[in-house]
Amino acid sequence: MTDASVLRDLLPPDRMSTATADRDHHGRDWGTPPEKASPPDVVVWPETTAEVSDVLAAATDRGIPVTPFAAGTGIEGNAVPTRGGISLDLTRMDDVREIRPADRQIDVEPGVIGSAVDDAVAAHGLFFPPLPTSGEMATVGGMIATNASGKRTVKYGKVGDWVREIEVVLADGSVLTAGTEAAKSSSGYNLRDLIVGSEGTLGVVTRATLALAGRPEQTRVGRATFSTSSAATSAAADVVGSGVDVSAVEFVDGQSARMVNEFIGSDLPEKPALFLEFQADHGVDEEVEFCRRVLDAHDPVAVVLGDETPGTDIWKPRRELADAVRAYYPDRRSLHAGDVAVPLGSFSALVEHVHDLADEHEIPIPTFGHAGDGNVHFDILVDPTDESAVESAADVYDDIVTTGIDLGGTATGEHGIGRNKREFLRAEHGETGVRTMRSIKDALDPSGTLNPGKIFP
Repeated sequence: MTDASVLRDLLPPDRMSTATADRDHHGRDWGTPPEKASPPDVVVWPETTAEVSDVLAAATDRGIPVTPFAAGTGIEGNAVPTRGGISLDLTRMDDVREIRPADRQIDVEPGVIGSAVDDAVAAHGLFFPPLPTSGEMATVGGMIATNASGKRTVKYGKVGDWVREIEVVLADGSVLTAGTEAAKSSSGYNLRDLIVGSEGTLGVVTRATLALAGRPEQTRVGRATFSTSSAATSAAADVVGSGVDVSAVEFVDGQSARMVNEFIGSDLPEKPALFLEFQADHGVDEEVEFCRRVLDAHDPVAVVLGDETPGTDIWKPRRELADAVRAYYPDRRSLHAGDVAVPLGSFSALVEHVHDLADEHEIPIPTFGHAGDGNVHFDILVDPTDESAVESAADVYDDIVTTGIDLGGTATGEHGIGRNKREFLRAEHGETGVRTMRSIKDALDPSGTLNPGKIFP
Protein backbone atom coordinates (compact mmCIF):
# COMPACT_ATOMS: atom_id res chain seq x y z
CA MET A 1 0.00 0.00 0.00
CA THR A 2 1.44 3.34 -1.07
CA ASP A 3 1.97 5.85 1.71
CA ALA A 4 0.33 9.01 0.35
CA SER A 5 2.33 11.11 2.77
CA VAL A 6 5.29 11.03 0.35
CA LEU A 7 3.24 13.26 -1.97
CA ARG A 8 2.08 15.87 0.53
CA ASP A 9 5.09 18.10 -0.01
CA LEU A 10 4.72 17.86 -3.77
CA LEU A 11 1.05 18.69 -4.39
CA PRO A 12 -1.69 20.60 -2.56
CA PRO A 13 -4.26 18.46 -0.73
CA ASP A 14 -7.01 19.07 -3.28
CA ARG A 15 -4.92 17.44 -6.00
CA MET A 16 -4.40 14.07 -4.40
CA SER A 17 -6.96 11.57 -3.16
CA THR A 18 -7.29 8.18 -1.51
CA ALA A 19 -11.09 8.33 -1.59
CA THR A 20 -12.72 5.08 -2.71
CA ALA A 21 -14.71 6.75 -5.49
CA ASP A 22 -11.62 8.34 -7.02
CA ARG A 23 -9.60 5.17 -6.72
CA ASP A 24 -12.39 3.08 -8.26
CA HIS A 25 -12.74 5.50 -11.17
CA HIS A 26 -9.04 5.14 -11.93
CA GLY A 27 -9.12 1.36 -11.58
CA ARG A 28 -11.03 0.81 -14.84
CA ASP A 29 -11.13 2.00 -18.41
CA TRP A 30 -13.87 1.70 -21.04
CA GLY A 31 -12.96 -1.89 -21.84
CA THR A 32 -12.43 -3.20 -18.30
CA PRO A 33 -15.35 -5.12 -16.71
CA PRO A 34 -16.03 -4.48 -13.00
CA GLU A 35 -14.61 -7.80 -11.87
CA LYS A 36 -11.24 -6.96 -13.46
CA ALA A 37 -10.96 -3.48 -11.95
CA SER A 38 -7.68 -2.73 -10.22
CA PRO A 39 -7.66 0.58 -8.30
CA PRO A 40 -4.52 2.52 -7.41
CA ASP A 41 -3.63 3.36 -3.82
CA VAL A 42 -3.71 7.09 -4.50
CA VAL A 43 -4.71 9.42 -7.33
CA VAL A 44 -2.85 12.64 -8.10
CA TRP A 45 -3.65 15.49 -10.49
CA PRO A 46 -0.48 17.38 -11.48
CA GLU A 47 -0.89 20.65 -13.37
CA THR A 48 2.66 21.33 -14.57
CA THR A 49 5.60 19.45 -16.02
CA ALA A 50 7.54 20.24 -12.85
CA GLU A 51 4.89 18.54 -10.71
CA VAL A 52 4.91 15.46 -12.95
CA SER A 53 8.69 15.41 -12.60
CA ASP A 54 8.53 15.68 -8.82
CA VAL A 55 5.98 12.86 -8.52
CA LEU A 56 7.93 10.50 -10.77
CA ALA A 57 11.25 11.24 -9.07
CA ALA A 58 9.74 10.59 -5.64
CA ALA A 59 8.00 7.43 -6.80
CA THR A 60 11.12 6.00 -8.43
CA ASP A 61 13.18 6.79 -5.36
CA ARG A 62 10.72 4.85 -3.18
CA GLY A 63 9.87 2.00 -5.56
CA ILE A 64 6.26 3.09 -6.06
CA PRO A 65 4.62 2.19 -9.40
CA VAL A 66 3.02 5.02 -11.39
CA THR A 67 0.29 4.52 -13.99
CA PRO A 68 -0.51 7.49 -16.27
CA PHE A 69 -4.25 8.07 -16.67
CA ALA A 70 -6.39 10.43 -18.75
CA ALA A 71 -9.97 10.04 -19.98
CA GLY A 72 -10.18 6.28 -19.42
CA THR A 73 -11.43 5.56 -22.96
CA GLY A 74 -8.94 2.74 -23.55
CA ILE A 75 -9.94 -0.81 -24.43
CA GLU A 76 -6.98 -2.90 -23.30
CA GLY A 77 -6.43 -1.75 -19.72
CA ASN A 78 -3.54 0.46 -20.82
CA ALA A 79 -4.16 2.97 -18.02
CA VAL A 80 -5.38 0.51 -15.37
CA PRO A 81 -2.92 -0.08 -12.50
CA THR A 82 -1.69 -3.62 -12.00
CA ARG A 83 0.16 -3.08 -8.71
CA GLY A 84 -1.67 -0.30 -6.91
CA GLY A 85 0.62 2.67 -6.48
CA ILE A 86 -0.06 6.08 -7.98
CA SER A 87 -2.54 6.91 -10.72
CA LEU A 88 -1.13 10.00 -12.44
CA ASP A 89 -4.20 11.75 -13.83
CA LEU A 90 -3.19 14.30 -16.47
CA THR A 91 -6.64 15.67 -17.31
CA ARG A 92 -6.02 18.99 -15.51
CA MET A 93 -3.10 19.70 -17.82
CA ASP A 94 -5.53 20.84 -20.50
CA ASP A 95 -4.21 24.13 -21.87
CA VAL A 96 -3.90 25.00 -25.53
CA ARG A 97 -0.58 26.82 -25.29
CA GLU A 98 -0.08 28.26 -28.75
CA ILE A 99 -1.49 28.10 -32.26
CA ARG A 100 0.85 28.90 -35.16
CA PRO A 101 -1.30 29.05 -38.31
CA ALA A 102 1.68 29.88 -40.54
CA ASP A 103 3.39 26.68 -39.40
CA ARG A 104 0.11 24.73 -39.33
CA GLN A 105 0.93 23.67 -35.77
CA ILE A 106 -0.57 23.78 -32.31
CA ASP A 107 1.05 23.25 -28.89
CA VAL A 108 -1.18 21.49 -26.36
CA GLU A 109 -0.95 19.84 -22.97
CA PRO A 110 -1.81 16.13 -22.69
CA GLY A 111 -5.22 16.60 -21.05
CA VAL A 112 -6.69 18.50 -24.02
CA ILE A 113 -9.62 16.58 -25.53
CA GLY A 114 -9.07 15.68 -29.17
CA SER A 115 -12.09 17.52 -30.54
CA ALA A 116 -10.98 20.65 -28.65
CA VAL A 117 -7.95 20.81 -30.94
CA ASP A 118 -10.28 21.13 -33.93
CA ASP A 119 -12.35 23.73 -32.10
CA ALA A 120 -9.27 25.77 -31.26
CA VAL A 121 -8.00 25.97 -34.85
CA ALA A 122 -11.29 26.11 -36.76
CA ALA A 123 -11.18 29.90 -37.09
CA HIS A 124 -7.89 29.52 -38.95
CA GLY A 125 -9.39 27.09 -41.45
CA LEU A 126 -7.39 24.21 -39.98
CA PHE A 127 -8.13 20.83 -38.38
CA PHE A 128 -6.40 17.78 -36.86
CA PRO A 129 -7.11 14.99 -39.38
CA PRO A 130 -6.28 11.74 -37.52
CA LEU A 131 -8.78 12.07 -34.66
CA PRO A 132 -10.15 8.65 -33.64
CA THR A 133 -13.85 7.94 -33.25
CA SER A 134 -13.46 8.63 -29.53
CA GLY A 135 -12.01 12.08 -30.26
CA GLU A 136 -14.81 13.84 -28.37
CA MET A 137 -13.78 12.03 -25.17
CA ALA A 138 -10.16 10.93 -25.53
CA THR A 139 -7.23 13.19 -24.66
CA VAL A 140 -4.23 14.06 -26.78
CA GLY A 141 -1.93 12.38 -24.26
CA GLY A 142 -3.88 9.15 -24.44
CA MET A 143 -3.92 9.22 -28.23
CA ILE A 144 -0.16 9.68 -28.33
CA ALA A 145 0.36 6.93 -25.76
CA THR A 146 -1.42 4.36 -27.95
CA ASN A 147 -0.66 5.94 -31.34
CA ALA A 148 -4.41 6.04 -31.88
CA SER A 149 -6.17 6.36 -35.19
CA GLY A 150 -9.66 6.43 -36.61
CA LYS A 151 -11.79 6.30 -39.70
CA ARG A 152 -9.61 8.69 -41.74
CA THR A 153 -6.35 6.74 -41.45
CA VAL A 154 -6.69 5.65 -45.08
CA LYS A 155 -6.13 9.27 -46.19
CA TYR A 156 -4.35 10.98 -43.30
CA GLY A 157 -2.53 8.32 -41.27
CA LYS A 158 -2.34 7.78 -37.50
CA VAL A 159 -2.03 10.30 -34.68
CA GLY A 160 1.71 9.64 -34.45
CA ASP A 161 2.15 10.80 -38.05
CA TRP A 162 0.99 14.26 -36.95
CA VAL A 163 3.10 14.60 -33.80
CA ARG A 164 6.05 16.93 -34.39
CA GLU A 165 7.62 17.48 -30.97
CA ILE A 166 6.88 16.24 -27.46
CA GLU A 167 8.02 17.10 -23.98
CA VAL A 168 8.42 13.91 -21.94
CA VAL A 169 9.13 13.28 -18.26
CA LEU A 170 11.16 10.10 -17.72
CA ALA A 171 10.83 7.79 -14.74
CA ASP A 172 13.60 9.48 -12.76
CA GLY A 173 11.95 12.89 -13.20
CA SER A 174 14.27 14.17 -15.91
CA VAL A 175 12.63 16.07 -18.77
CA LEU A 176 13.29 15.27 -22.40
CA THR A 177 12.28 17.13 -25.57
CA ALA A 178 11.95 14.73 -28.49
CA GLY A 179 11.32 15.59 -32.12
CA THR A 180 11.34 19.01 -33.75
CA GLU A 181 8.90 21.61 -35.01
CA ALA A 182 10.46 21.19 -38.45
CA ALA A 183 8.62 18.96 -40.93
CA LYS A 184 11.55 16.54 -41.08
CA SER A 185 14.81 15.67 -39.36
CA SER A 186 17.72 13.25 -39.78
CA SER A 187 19.29 14.17 -36.45
CA GLY A 188 20.08 11.27 -34.13
CA TYR A 189 17.73 8.54 -32.95
CA ASN A 190 14.02 9.16 -33.41
CA LEU A 191 13.12 9.41 -29.72
CA ARG A 192 9.76 10.99 -30.48
CA ASP A 193 8.49 7.92 -32.30
CA LEU A 194 9.92 5.71 -29.59
CA ILE A 195 7.67 7.42 -27.04
CA VAL A 196 4.62 7.53 -29.33
CA GLY A 197 2.69 4.28 -28.82
CA SER A 198 4.71 3.21 -25.76
CA GLU A 199 1.58 3.38 -23.55
CA GLY A 200 3.19 5.36 -20.74
CA THR A 201 5.84 2.70 -20.08
CA LEU A 202 8.81 4.85 -21.13
CA GLY A 203 7.78 8.37 -20.17
CA VAL A 204 4.90 10.76 -19.58
CA VAL A 205 4.10 13.30 -22.29
CA THR A 206 3.42 16.75 -20.83
CA ARG A 207 3.34 18.82 -24.03
CA ALA A 208 2.84 18.02 -27.70
CA THR A 209 3.30 20.00 -30.89
CA LEU A 210 0.79 18.70 -33.42
CA ALA A 211 0.76 19.32 -37.14
CA LEU A 212 -2.48 20.52 -38.70
CA ALA A 213 -4.05 20.50 -42.16
CA GLY A 214 -6.24 22.89 -44.07
CA ARG A 215 -9.91 22.20 -43.51
CA PRO A 216 -11.31 20.69 -46.75
CA GLU A 217 -13.76 22.88 -48.60
CA GLN A 218 -15.79 19.93 -49.87
CA THR A 219 -17.02 16.86 -48.00
CA ARG A 220 -19.29 14.14 -49.30
CA VAL A 221 -20.51 11.01 -47.55
CA GLY A 222 -22.15 7.83 -48.67
CA ARG A 223 -23.08 4.24 -48.01
CA ALA A 224 -23.11 1.09 -50.10
CA THR A 225 -24.94 -2.10 -49.11
CA PHE A 226 -24.02 -5.57 -50.36
CA SER A 227 -25.55 -9.03 -50.22
CA THR A 228 -22.42 -10.62 -48.70
CA SER A 229 -19.50 -9.56 -46.53
CA SER A 230 -17.03 -10.78 -49.13
CA ALA A 231 -18.57 -8.49 -51.73
CA ALA A 232 -18.38 -5.52 -49.35
CA THR A 233 -14.79 -6.14 -48.27
CA SER A 234 -13.63 -6.81 -51.84
CA ALA A 235 -15.25 -3.55 -52.90
CA ALA A 236 -13.41 -1.72 -50.11
CA ALA A 237 -10.07 -3.10 -51.26
CA ASP A 238 -10.89 -2.08 -54.83
CA VAL A 239 -11.86 1.46 -53.80
CA VAL A 240 -8.51 1.99 -52.10
CA GLY A 241 -6.49 0.10 -54.69
CA SER A 242 -8.04 1.99 -57.60
CA GLY A 243 -6.77 5.28 -56.23
CA VAL A 244 -10.11 6.88 -55.33
CA ASP A 245 -9.35 9.91 -53.13
CA VAL A 246 -11.41 8.66 -50.20
CA SER A 247 -10.95 9.84 -46.62
CA ALA A 248 -12.82 6.98 -44.92
CA VAL A 249 -13.99 3.49 -45.84
CA GLU A 250 -15.73 1.74 -42.96
CA PHE A 251 -17.15 -1.80 -42.96
CA VAL A 252 -20.17 -2.94 -40.93
CA ASP A 253 -21.51 -6.49 -41.16
CA GLY A 254 -25.20 -7.45 -41.10
CA GLN A 255 -25.22 -8.43 -37.44
CA SER A 256 -23.72 -5.08 -36.45
CA ALA A 257 -26.32 -3.28 -38.56
CA ARG A 258 -29.11 -5.12 -36.74
CA MET A 259 -27.67 -4.17 -33.37
CA VAL A 260 -27.32 -0.48 -34.17
CA ASN A 261 -30.82 -0.32 -35.67
CA GLU A 262 -32.28 -1.57 -32.39
CA PHE A 263 -30.08 0.78 -30.37
CA ILE A 264 -30.80 4.08 -32.16
CA GLY A 265 -33.95 3.24 -34.14
CA SER A 266 -32.22 3.58 -37.49
CA ASP A 267 -33.34 1.81 -40.67
CA LEU A 268 -29.95 0.63 -41.88
CA PRO A 269 -30.40 -2.40 -44.20
CA GLU A 270 -29.33 -5.40 -42.13
CA LYS A 271 -26.73 -6.45 -44.66
CA PRO A 272 -22.97 -5.83 -44.95
CA ALA A 273 -22.27 -2.21 -45.78
CA LEU A 274 -19.51 0.27 -46.46
CA PHE A 275 -19.64 3.82 -45.09
CA LEU A 276 -17.63 6.27 -47.18
CA GLU A 277 -16.37 9.83 -46.86
CA PHE A 278 -14.65 12.06 -49.40
CA GLN A 279 -12.79 15.28 -48.61
CA ALA A 280 -11.08 17.70 -50.97
CA ASP A 281 -10.75 21.37 -51.81
CA HIS A 282 -12.03 20.76 -55.34
CA GLY A 283 -13.04 17.91 -57.60
CA VAL A 284 -14.73 15.87 -54.89
CA ASP A 285 -17.79 15.09 -57.02
CA GLU A 286 -15.55 13.53 -59.67
CA GLU A 287 -14.04 11.28 -57.00
CA VAL A 288 -17.53 10.31 -55.83
CA GLU A 289 -18.51 9.25 -59.33
CA PHE A 290 -15.24 7.38 -59.76
CA CYS A 291 -16.01 5.53 -56.52
CA ARG A 292 -19.53 4.74 -57.69
CA ARG A 293 -18.15 2.99 -60.78
CA VAL A 294 -15.77 0.93 -58.62
CA LEU A 295 -18.59 -0.07 -56.25
CA ASP A 296 -20.93 -0.99 -59.12
CA ALA A 297 -18.44 -3.62 -60.26
CA HIS A 298 -19.19 -5.54 -57.05
CA ASP A 299 -22.97 -5.79 -57.53
CA PRO A 300 -24.11 -3.69 -54.56
CA VAL A 301 -27.66 -3.94 -53.35
CA ALA A 302 -27.85 -0.16 -52.98
CA VAL A 303 -25.50 2.81 -53.25
CA VAL A 304 -26.16 6.27 -51.84
CA LEU A 305 -23.33 8.75 -52.45
CA GLY A 306 -23.14 12.53 -52.33
CA ASP A 307 -24.66 15.19 -50.11
CA GLU A 308 -26.75 14.05 -47.17
CA THR A 309 -30.47 14.58 -47.25
CA PRO A 310 -31.27 17.52 -44.92
CA GLY A 311 -32.06 16.29 -41.45
CA THR A 312 -30.29 12.95 -41.87
CA ASP A 313 -26.95 11.67 -40.62
CA ILE A 314 -25.86 8.78 -42.78
CA TRP A 315 -22.81 8.08 -40.61
CA LYS A 316 -24.62 7.98 -37.26
CA PRO A 317 -25.07 4.18 -37.23
CA ARG A 318 -21.33 3.71 -37.59
CA ARG A 319 -20.51 6.19 -34.83
CA GLU A 320 -22.98 4.58 -32.41
CA LEU A 321 -21.90 1.03 -33.11
CA ALA A 322 -19.66 0.46 -30.09
CA ASP A 323 -22.42 1.43 -27.65
CA ALA A 324 -24.99 -0.49 -29.70
CA VAL A 325 -23.03 -3.73 -29.38
CA ARG A 326 -22.85 -3.29 -25.61
CA ALA A 327 -26.58 -2.69 -25.33
CA TYR A 328 -27.83 -5.42 -27.66
CA TYR A 329 -27.20 -8.42 -25.40
CA PRO A 330 -27.96 -7.40 -21.79
CA ASP A 331 -26.99 -10.88 -20.56
CA ARG A 332 -23.76 -11.05 -22.53
CA ARG A 333 -20.51 -9.12 -22.48
CA SER A 334 -17.71 -8.53 -24.93
CA LEU A 335 -14.94 -10.27 -23.05
CA HIS A 336 -12.71 -9.84 -26.08
CA ALA A 337 -12.84 -6.65 -28.18
CA GLY A 338 -10.43 -7.02 -31.09
CA ASP A 339 -8.63 -4.55 -33.34
CA VAL A 340 -6.45 -6.79 -35.48
CA ALA A 341 -4.98 -5.07 -38.53
CA VAL A 342 -3.80 -6.88 -41.66
CA PRO A 343 -2.55 -5.90 -45.12
CA LEU A 344 -5.46 -4.58 -47.14
CA GLY A 345 -5.55 -7.62 -49.40
CA SER A 346 -6.14 -9.88 -46.38
CA PHE A 347 -8.95 -7.84 -44.81
CA SER A 348 -11.65 -9.88 -46.55
CA ALA A 349 -10.07 -13.21 -45.56
CA LEU A 350 -9.86 -12.21 -41.90
CA VAL A 351 -13.48 -11.01 -41.80
CA GLU A 352 -14.64 -14.29 -43.32
CA HIS A 353 -12.53 -16.22 -40.82
CA VAL A 354 -14.20 -14.36 -37.94
CA HIS A 355 -17.63 -15.16 -39.34
CA ASP A 356 -16.71 -18.83 -39.81
CA LEU A 357 -15.58 -19.07 -36.19
CA ALA A 358 -18.78 -17.40 -35.02
CA ASP A 359 -20.84 -20.01 -36.87
CA GLU A 360 -18.68 -22.92 -35.75
CA HIS A 361 -18.80 -21.99 -32.05
CA GLU A 362 -22.31 -20.49 -32.15
CA ILE A 363 -21.04 -17.27 -30.60
CA PRO A 364 -22.26 -13.86 -31.84
CA ILE A 365 -19.27 -11.85 -33.09
CA PRO A 366 -20.37 -8.54 -34.64
CA THR A 367 -17.60 -7.51 -37.02
CA PHE A 368 -16.82 -4.07 -38.39
CA GLY A 369 -13.82 -1.82 -38.82
CA HIS A 370 -11.65 0.47 -40.87
CA ALA A 371 -11.73 -1.35 -44.19
CA GLY A 372 -9.65 1.38 -45.81
CA ASP A 373 -6.56 0.43 -43.78
CA GLY A 374 -7.20 -3.24 -43.01
CA ASN A 375 -8.23 -2.79 -39.36
CA VAL A 376 -10.81 -5.42 -38.29
CA HIS A 377 -12.82 -4.74 -35.13
CA PHE A 378 -14.90 -7.46 -33.53
CA ASP A 379 -16.63 -8.22 -30.23
CA ILE A 380 -16.91 -11.79 -28.95
CA LEU A 381 -20.10 -11.77 -26.89
CA VAL A 382 -20.64 -14.38 -24.19
CA ASP A 383 -22.43 -14.90 -20.91
CA PRO A 384 -19.68 -14.22 -18.34
CA THR A 385 -21.25 -16.72 -15.92
CA ASP A 386 -21.02 -19.57 -18.46
CA GLU A 387 -17.55 -21.04 -17.92
CA SER A 388 -17.66 -23.16 -21.05
CA ALA A 389 -18.66 -20.18 -23.20
CA VAL A 390 -15.97 -17.99 -21.65
CA GLU A 391 -13.33 -20.63 -22.39
CA SER A 392 -14.56 -21.02 -25.95
CA ALA A 393 -14.50 -17.24 -26.47
CA ALA A 394 -10.89 -17.09 -25.32
CA ASP A 395 -9.94 -19.78 -27.82
CA VAL A 396 -11.76 -17.97 -30.62
CA TYR A 397 -10.05 -14.70 -29.75
CA ASP A 398 -6.61 -16.33 -29.77
CA ASP A 399 -7.41 -17.90 -33.14
CA ILE A 400 -8.44 -14.58 -34.69
CA VAL A 401 -5.44 -12.63 -33.44
CA THR A 402 -2.99 -15.38 -34.37
CA THR A 403 -4.52 -15.64 -37.83
CA GLY A 404 -4.17 -11.89 -38.27
CA ILE A 405 -0.48 -12.05 -37.34
CA ASP A 406 0.05 -15.03 -39.69
CA LEU A 407 -1.47 -12.95 -42.49
CA GLY A 408 1.30 -10.40 -42.00
CA GLY A 409 -0.67 -8.20 -39.64
CA THR A 410 -0.61 -7.04 -36.04
CA ALA A 411 -2.42 -7.93 -32.82
CA THR A 412 -3.48 -4.31 -32.42
CA GLY A 413 -3.99 -1.63 -35.03
CA GLU A 414 -4.84 1.21 -32.67
CA HIS A 415 -5.86 0.14 -29.14
CA GLY A 416 -2.41 -0.90 -27.96
CA ILE A 417 -1.23 -3.98 -26.08
CA GLY A 418 -2.06 -2.86 -22.54
CA ARG A 419 -2.47 -5.74 -20.12
CA ASN A 420 -4.76 -7.82 -22.36
CA LYS A 421 -2.63 -8.67 -25.42
CA ARG A 422 0.78 -9.27 -23.91
CA GLU A 423 0.83 -12.96 -24.83
CA PHE A 424 0.84 -12.07 -28.55
CA LEU A 425 3.97 -9.91 -28.45
CA ARG A 426 6.41 -12.79 -29.12
CA ALA A 427 4.29 -14.19 -31.95
CA GLU A 428 4.32 -10.84 -33.67
CA HIS A 429 7.83 -9.57 -32.93
CA GLY A 430 9.83 -12.68 -32.12
CA GLU A 431 12.03 -13.30 -29.10
CA THR A 432 14.73 -10.94 -30.37
CA GLY A 433 12.20 -8.18 -30.90
CA VAL A 434 10.76 -8.55 -27.40
CA ARG A 435 14.26 -8.69 -25.89
CA THR A 436 15.19 -5.48 -27.70
CA MET A 437 12.07 -3.75 -26.44
CA ARG A 438 12.83 -4.87 -22.88
CA SER A 439 16.34 -3.46 -23.14
CA ILE A 440 14.89 -0.08 -24.11
CA LYS A 441 12.46 -0.22 -21.20
CA ASP A 442 15.29 -1.13 -18.81
CA ALA A 443 17.46 1.70 -20.11
CA LEU A 444 14.81 4.41 -19.65
CA ASP A 445 13.05 2.98 -16.60
CA PRO A 446 15.44 0.61 -14.80
CA SER A 447 13.31 0.57 -11.64
CA GLY A 448 10.14 -0.37 -13.52
CA THR A 449 8.24 2.63 -12.16
CA LEU A 450 6.16 3.47 -15.21
CA ASN A 451 3.02 1.47 -15.97
CA PRO A 452 4.24 -1.97 -14.87
CA GLY A 453 2.42 -5.06 -16.07
CA LYS A 454 1.80 -3.66 -19.55
CA ILE A 455 2.94 -4.67 -23.05
CA PHE A 456 5.50 -7.35 -22.12
CA PRO A 457 4.59 -11.03 -21.82
